[in-house]
Amino acid sequence: MEIDHSSQVGDEMDYTTNSPFVKSLMTGLAIGVSDTILSLLFNLFYRHDATSGYFSSDYVSVSSIIFGINILFVVIGLLFAAVQGGGRLAEWVFSLVFLVLTIVGVIAAMGVHPWADPLQNNRFHGLLAGLVIIVGVSAALLPVIYHNRKFRQYVL
Repeated sequence: MEIDHSSQVGDEMDYTTNSPFVKSLMTGLAIGVSDTILSLLFNLFYRHDATSGYFSSDYVSVSSIIFGINILFVVIGLLFAAVQGGGRLAEWVFSLVFLVLTIVGVIAAMGVHPWADPLQNNRFHGLLAGLVIIVGVSAALLPVIYHNRKFRQYVL
């Protein structure tokens, strides 16, 4: 039986994997998966730290981290695909916008007060700010990761 080599990934004639749109989307998804793992580890260590103690998972739970971050990075990958037509300057603006959104997100996270207990609120502020920093910095670095030769070779 012959092996069909007509649709191998990475082939120059395979236009689905070589299009900038698909590469942007898949870069966003790859970053989303790695950020999900990083965020879950941060959540685990932050919640089980001896100084922070236990607090509610009403707002930030394992399922919200898993689904929320992955869906968010698919959307960010789509936004990056739209920005790519503007060249390198547009990509720098993309990164700058996400850095500014990260700073605004951390400031906003410090102002959220879901509980009447100040200790619970402080714990929640730390968890939410940490997650915003992880997601925001990764989103700002998406153009750098997209243009990384080794990432393109081994991941995409």
